Amino acid sequence: MTHLSVTEAHAAQARGLVYVDVRSTEEFALGHPVGAINVPLVEPDEDTGQTLPNPDFVRVMTTNFDPDTPLLIGCRTGGRSVRASQMLEVFGFSNLINVKGGFVGWTTCELPSATTPQPGHAWTEQLAKADDADLRAGQ
Repeated sequence: MTHLSVTEAHAAQARGLVYVDVRSTEEFALGHPVGAINVPLVEPDEDTGQTLPNPDFVRVMTTNFDPDTPLLIGCRTGGRSVRASQMLEVFGFSNLINVKGGFVGWTTCELPSATTPQPGHAWTEQLAKADDADLRAGQ
């Protein structure tokens, strides 16, 4: 895993790298880097509100992204993105780039952000793509 500052990550994103935001869907909805794809590492439990690991995180990532694709992994400040990257490396991802400073740093540097995801970039859409792939594979 390598690390980039938010300004370096923004430049890499402009060159075509995919930014995966691993914050919860609630955090993502409040604001995220323009063009980011939401695949939350943790999510609040609907019944208790307690933050729990997302059981679909690895499945969605391995289904929707080639393990050799360079991916920018970001969160709020950099902690969850490091954990997510370490987890994904175990599953064969080899070109992960942690965004140091996360979305806090992104907004501090006044880089482009949005509250509405681009089509296909919301968590529900990422999950649906993985579910569809599983159905086609007969799983």
